[in-house]
Order: sequence, then structure tokens, then C-alpha cells
Amino acid sequence: MKDKKGVMDWYFKFNLLYRILIGLVLGALVGIIFGESIAWLNPLGSLLVNLLKMIVMPVILSTLVVGAASINPSSLGKVGVKIIVFYLLTSAFAVAIGLLMGNIFRPGLGLELGVAAEAAGKELVKPSFINTLLNIIPTNPFASLTSGDVLQVIFFAIIFGITISYLKLSKNETIKKSGEVLFDVFNGLAEAMYLIVQGVLQYAPIGVFALIAVVFGKQGAKAFGPLGTVTVASFLGYILHVAIVYTALLMINKISPKAFFKGARTPMITAFVTRSSGGTLPVTMKAVDEEFGVDKKIYSFTLPLGATINMDGTAIYQGVCALFIGFAIGMPLSFGQQITVILTAVLASIGTAGVPGAGAIMLLMVLNSVGLPVTAGSPVAAAYAMILGIDAILDMGRTSVNVTGDMVGTWIVAKSEKMVDESKLR
Repeated sequence: MKDKKGVMDWYFKFNLLYRILIGLVLGALVGIIFGESIAWLNPLGSLLVNLLKMIVMPVILSTLVVGAASINPSSLGKVGVKIIVFYLLTSAFAVAIGLLMGNIFRPGLGLELGVAAEAAGKELVKPSFINTLLNIIPTNPFASLTSGDVLQVIFFAIIFGITISYLKLSKNETIKKSGEVLFDVFNGLAEAMYLIVQGVLQYAPIGVFALIAVVFGKQGAKAFGPLGTVTVASFLGYILHVAIVYTALLMINKISPKAFFKGARTPMITAFVTRSSGGTLPVTMKAVDEEFGVDKKIYSFTLPLGATINMDGTAIYQGVCALFIGFAIGMPLSFGQQITVILTAVLASIGTAGVPGAGAIMLLMVLNSVGLPVTAGSPVAAAYAMILGIDAILDMGRTSVNVTGDMVGTWIVAKSEKMVDESKLR
């Protein structure tokens, strides 16, 4: 008996990447053709914005707690410290490169989306950098969750996750069981949020179509230029990070860049196509084992950890896109705000899930941290919608960079610990 096909079966089985791109193109064409009369599509776009806002805080809390709780304190040792320092430092370099590309290319300049701010009746307030640092520690974590204070939630989630990891190691069976129950609860919440994210992404093509149609209805064909600039700036940032930062680190540690990139080709391409660090993990593990000769005791710890906290490509994306949105709404980010972007992006990368589209969720967190919340009907929402329309393209490059960074860090740490089988190197 043949399975019955639903009315929307053709839609859900069609590649999401292509659906979003089609939504972007059709939205732009419809907007240009019908002009401002297409404004009636606004509610469909606002629905996508509201769905995204709905999932941001639960995703941050659940993934960060699980990520921190998954690290066994007793197993960290020298290896853990080395790899975590590597991941965090390269992420900081990456977002700095993204900001550099954004300042050079100045994407979004001239779009003047900020004109819509008056109609929305929303004033965007820029917090000072000093106040941002002082307010990282929450006085009430629950209030921080409900008000959307990103840095405070990140700080609390990391501390809470590490505490759970200690509970799981307790010799007291009651305490140990409590830790395992807490971990299972947050892990279940994280898995549930992943499913909800997938569901929201199914609606994304329609929401993107509506949001882009309204933007192009107001802005006309001149909006194409800034999106192309964002793409060029992001991919140039990806290339520079790999060619300069990673290559320099390999050479400093006396590892042949040629040998590395030859062995890393398959995981890099797989990550580019699948857009998933987690999905590429088996391929990455096979490569560092067979091509680089890294001991399993090293890569079985560093690679899964990297798929969770090492988001160099995503960090570059945050820098470029945050500046794009600032320029697009007529509120270029100050130096202090750009430092805040670096801080938020590095902290948020600890819990960003290695799944397709995670960078777009992380961008919401970064924008909140610099006083540019994505609110339905606001110019920030319009600019964010434009980024979301090309997010799949940007996601390919950033995921490939993320996975490349995982392999670089793993090989460097393994060599420093003398846990590399040189006979496997080709």
C-alpha cells in the first residue's frame, strides 16, 4: 500500500536551502514590482520574527547548560585547558576579522531602513561598554530570562552547567542522581528546542518572502548591492581567517599547512555542503585519525567539544552582519559596541549548537547585547530579514571554517602532548 502524500508534501521535501533562496528572490521581485502596496504582507513577516524571538532564550539556556555540563572537570587537565583556550582565542580573532571586513566594506550603508523607526515608534538605545561588563552577572537569573538579558543568561547558564557536571561526579549517590536528572532535563529541553527550531525554519521561506518583499517594496532594487557586499565581506573574512590565523598557528607548531589542508579536504567539503558541524563530526574524526594520526584519547574529547564551542566562522559572520544592520538602520556601531560584539560572540559560541542555521539564532543574541533587539515592525527586523534571506549561503562557508578550526586545534594539542602517530602522515 502506497503512502498517502499530503497537500504540502512537495514543500516539506524540497531542500530548505533552495526554498529560502527562492523566497528571497521572489520577495525581492514582488517588492520591486508592486512597491509599497505590498505592505499588507507585513503580518507574515512579523510572524517569523515572533517565532524566532520565542526560541532565542530557551535555546541559549538549554544548549549552554548542556554544553558546560558535558565537560567532565576531572578530564579537562592540560588537554582541556589547551583546547578551550585555543577555541576561545581563535573565536575572538575571528569576530575581530569579521568586524574589520565590516568596517572596510561598510555593508548596508545607504539603505536608510532607520526611517521606519519613526513609524514603529521604537527608540533603539545603545548601552555603554562599561555597563555591559558590570551587568554580566545577573542579580536575578529568572528576570534576566524574561527580559532577554543575553550576557547575564550566558553567564548564569555556564556556571549552572559546570555545577551540574560536579554534581554528576559526586560520590554521594543522591547528589549524583540529582545532577544526572538535572542534566537529562536540560538535555531534553535542548533536544526539544532543536525540533522547534527545525519547525520554525520550515516557515522561514514564507516569512523571508514577506519580509524581503516589504523591504524591497520600500527600498527598490538598490537593496541588492548591500546583500552582495555582506556575502563578499563574509567569505573574504572566512578565507583570511583560514589562510592567516590557522596557517600561522600550524607553522608555529611546526605542522605542514600543505599536509593539513590535504588531509582536511573531505571534512571541509562535507561541512560546506551539510552546513552542520555535528553532522560532519564522524567524517572529521575519521580524517584526524587516518590522515593526521591523532590519538583517539585526544580527538574523542576535542572534536565533540569543538562542535559545541568552536564557532570561528560563525563569529566572523556575527561581526559582518552586526555592522551591516547598524549601517542599514543608520546607527553604525561604536567602538565600545564592537567590543561588546566580540565578547558576546565568544561567550555565545560556547553553547551554539552545531546544527544548520544556528548562526542566525546567535545573531539575535549579539544584536540584543548592543541594544538592537529584533522587534516586529522595527528597522532592525527588516535588516535581519535581509540577512536571513542569504543566511544559508553564508552558513556554508562559516560551517566549513568551524570544522577546519576543530581539526587545527585538535592536531596542535595532540602534537603538544606527543599523541600523534607520525607514521600515518602522508
